[in-house]
Amino acid sequence: MNPMQEIRIEKVTLNFGAGKDANKLEKGQKLLKNISGIPPVKTITNKRIAAWSLRPGLPIGCKITLRGEEAKALLVRLVKAKDDTILSKQFCESGTFSFGIPEYIDIPGAEYDPELGIMGFEVSVTLCRPGYRVKSRKIKPTKLPAHHKITKKEAIEFMTKEFGITTEVEK
Repeated sequence: MNPMQEIRIEKVTLNFGAGKDANKLEKGQKLLKNISGIPPVKTITNKRIAAWSLRPGLPIGCKITLRGEEAKALLVRLVKAKDDTILSKQFCESGTFSFGIPEYIDIPGAEYDPELGIMGFEVSVTLCRPGYRVKSRKIKPTKLPAHHKITKKEAIEFMTKEFGITTEVEK
């Protein structure tokens, strides 16, 4: 196989949305730090949405982005929490996929914290190939050719081969 066609994990992002509840946001930050060992970054609103009482500059969630071996090790644990099964509709046509963890205590190695209670979060996984940098580099960015993009089928095959997951079709 051509080494430029090998698929790898670019990043794993853990997201926690709290809305405008500051107490829930603090709990979410503690949850993400306990799971990954890295302090999370707050996500801030950019828009004003009067119906939700949101204004620019208000923290509404937190996230953590992991890359490299840390990302791979955490992804193994997170997939185990989903019983090594990801629905095929959770894979995007561009090869990325996302899934939710409804209860953090399902993750192997995570212990129940009475201060947090039962909480969940979302996981987004971005896959890439060598050479993807050309679309985001600062000097002379270019489009990726169609044959170099990751398809949904290739992403599912990669996850099945690397992590032993099974995919199910939603009924």
